[in-house]
Amino acid sequence: MVGMVIRSAAFAVFFLAVAWSAAPAQDRRQEPRQETRQESRQETRQHQPGQFDFYVLALSWSPSFCQATAERGRESAEQCGGRPFSFVVHGLWPQYERGFPRNCQVPAPRLNREIMTSMLDLMPAPRLVYHEWDQHGTCTGLSGQAYFDLVRRARTAVTIPDSYSALKSPITVNPDEVEEAFVKANPGLTRSGIAVTCDSTRLSEVRICMSKDLRFRDCAEVDRRACRRDKLVMPPMRGG
Repeated sequence: MVGMVIRSAAFAVFFLAVAWSAAPAQDRRQEPRQETRQESRQETRQHQPGQFDFYVLALSWSPSFCQATAERGRESAEQCGGRPFSFVVHGLWPQYERGFPRNCQVPAPRLNREIMTSMLDLMPAPRLVYHEWDQHGTCTGLSGQAYFDLVRRARTAVTIPDSYSALKSPITVNPDEVEEAFVKANPGLTRSGIAVTCDSTRLSEVRICMSKDLRFRDCAEVDRRACRRDKLVMPPMRGG
């Protein structure tokens, strides 16, 4: 009796397997996820100049950069001596809703030296200016002059909170406090459109999301990658 039950169960399983394999493929497959369709559309424009969704303006806290490079024995003379830089422009980066393009033209069109020189008040190292053009500027679909004009306009659109504009001694901050200070100083900016980044102990950058016409906008992926530490040091400005 037990044997008959086992044989009957085995036959039922075999029958179901045959019926499943015989079913039309379109009846079995699941509808593609919206996320997958979005990724497929992104794949078709991957690394194509001008094909992106928004910008991230990355503002580097220069004293942190200088302190970190000094610890590695690679301090930048242009950025870390003389003028007392606070927040400087690291870059204006084209972004997808997920991920980002880079190096969209290889080799990159040569950047005019005069354009590079004109940006040193905001991006205080020639190598940085050239690097940002090669890796990010080429993805905008703009000429070198138009791209760096846009970088300047983006920086002008952001107000640095007074408490960070002339820092003379080190302070300890919470990333949320820094975000809130920027939000209060910049109407239209929300906590979902800004991210603070850090190294192990110091505040590194403030990254602000902007539309192609340089309006503040939210950016979920950038916001998720923000620093999660409770306390960060902001070293004081150098020079004078």
